Amino acid sequence: MSDVVIRVEHLSKRYRIGRVRHDMIRDQLADGMRGLFRRNGGSGKDDTTFWAVKDLCLQVERGEVLGIIGRNGAGKTTLLKILSRITEPTGGRAVIRGRTGSLLEVGAGFHLELTGRENVYLNGAILGMTRREIDRKFDEIVAFAEVEKFIDTPVKRYSSGMYVRLAFSVAAHLEPAVLLVDEVLAVGDARFWSKSISKMRALNDQGMTIALVTHNLSVVRAFCTRALCLEKGRIIAEGSVANAMAAYQGLNGAMNAERLSGLTGRETARILTCNFIPRGRWSTDNTAHPDSGMKVVVAAQVKGVPIVRLRVRVTNAADNFGLFGIYSDPIDTTPQGYIECEAIISQLMLLPGTYRLYVAVCSGIGDTELLAEEHVQFAVDGKGDSVHDETSIFWNHIDWNIRNGCRAVNSVI
Repeated sequence: MSDVVIRVEHLSKRYRIGRVRHDMIRDQLADGMRGLFRRNGGSGKDDTTFWAVKDLCLQVERGEVLGIIGRNGAGKTTLLKILSRITEPTGGRAVIRGRTGSLLEVGAGFHLELTGRENVYLNGAILGMTRREIDRKFDEIVAFAEVEKFIDTPVKRYSSGMYVRLAFSVAAHLEPAVLLVDEVLAVGDARFWSKSISKMRALNDQGMTIALVTHNLSVVRAFCTRALCLEKGRIIAEGSVANAMAAYQGLNGAMNAERLSGLTGRETARILTCNFIPRGRWSTDNTAHPDSGMKVVVAAQVKGVPIVRLRVRVTNAADNFGLFGIYSDPIDTTPQGYIECEAIISQLMLLPGTYRLYVAVCSGIGDTELLAEEHVQFAVDGKGDSVHDETSIFWNHIDWNIRNGCRAVNSVI
């Protein structure tokens, strides 16, 4: 018999663009003046509506880890806000069985004037915990968040990383039946991010249900038991992680193809050369070694874009799964628009296999719109004396210091 803890039935959320409800008299007066301006020659455009979520149906069973993926604006965060009772739906309903913990925004649910200690008790009370229950968990919450020195400091003085650590620790340790987590964990450092994933694994092993919004597909593949892909407020793929990821990558591929086809005619950017040069021992022209690096030489022609960034990205050749990527600092283009750059990666840290190296020219400082992209395929060879774990993706060198025991020798007993 199924044990459904999240049930979403024909859920919809509509926003009105260009119109905000005002409760204060001064805001109502200002809104009236704007309406008078529109009647006297100002913008006469009618308010439009936008469906962030549209007729969405979903069931999540106890103990599942649901990954929610999709492009920006697909409705992922809106869905979690409705499930968290932060946002009221326009239509349909969402029902959650059991206590719900949520981590949607940095510092969400915290009162800025209260200390970290006071906010722990406030959040616990909101979740329905008794003071005795919070007392029992308090030291563990603070230790996990690593804010012992600042627990009696008002949280308005916390950094974003401290906010996230304490908020996650409260949500995870107060034992909700369902935990809703948005991309907010990306604000923390890599060590705490890994620590949080490990904590969520442990909670899931104890039966907690988790719904996780993320753009990190490696987390979805390694952690989630099920996934769905949203686009324009609707579910376009649901079920296995592989199906949802394929739909998401298809959306990104279609978007990039559309951009490139439109830009080619205007010749906004062209990559002239993209040379991959492996470095380190055992490397050849197109084969690297797990502990070797690479040098990428790029030349590009840009027209009509004053500032660009170059991006280097490495994916798995089998499924184009992104492994890592990085942008250059902003580059001022010359009147001729010619750019030449070397990118050096000191260590690939990839296990033996076949990979793709993508080089792209992107516009802007904040909005990195893709202008042109090329890729080359390369191999990582397995030479060397290390034995690798075949279930892993990345490689790293480990110095073993064996204090007891002796070197084993082959023998026949």
